[in-house]
Amino acid sequence: MTRILADLPEDDVKWLDAQAAEQGKSRAQLLREAVSAYRAEGSRDWISKGRGYWKDRPDIGDSVTYQRAIRADRDCA
Repeated sequence: MTRILADLPEDDVKWLDAQAAEQGKSRAQLLREAVSAYRAEGSRDWISKGRGYWKDRPDIGDSVTYQRAIRADRDCA
């Protein structure tokens, strides 16, 4: 395993230490897990990943209908 040196803002280090204490892990272990999770994500295309999440929600109407309703008072002539 290779060691690296990374500069982090003090607030991030404090947060990382609190998370490590809460989870019973070392700071280094949390960083290793974070890098592994980041690599496992693969594609960074967030729009494609989120597409369709709300398609089955009955409380969210059609976006085109909504846009037309809020634009109805505009003079398009």
